Amino acid sequence: MRLQELGRAEAPQQPAAFQGCPGSRVVSREIPKARTGDSAGPQESELAQWPVQLHLVPVNAPYFKGADLLVCADCVPLAYADFHRKLLRGHAVAIACPKLDETSNYARKLAEIIAANDIESITVAHMEVPCCSGLVYLVKQALELCGRDVEIKDITVSIDGTATTTL
Repeated sequence: MRLQELGRAEAPQQPAAFQGCPGSRVVSREIPKARTGDSAGPQESELAQWPVQLHLVPVNAPYFKGADLLVCADCVPLAYADFHRKLLRGHAVAIACPKLDETSNYARKLAEIIAANDIESITVAHMEVPCCSGLVYLVKQALELCGRDVEIKDITVSIDGTATTTL
């Protein structure tokens, strides 16, 4: 198909059950709080939700209700080998990149998530590079906007994969 013809092509009809991209459909699954055999064998995914990208997560998704929220920079799971076991386990997650994403609505959206879902705790995991600490700033802005006082656990991951925590 030539480029000129693309504009004239009709969009395919989606079945009535789908609204929007099927990849954006909200999915929640229960994951046991404790797993056996954590140190040996293949590691199981701790991801209990879909979607994960902050632009895509619905404010009222069921996995946010009373959750421990992990706001995570996109690069962290690639740099931190124990990401699933040490950070993702037991958390609802929203990932973002404060450098490459359009972040103008992130603080507002996080504030809506925090206010609407009685978020229990917030962990922010970001890389050591300066632009990535903007994620901590966005979470602090969100807390101001929604008037909640939730302690923030700040985890910085170095490019060599080590993590340090500050409160």
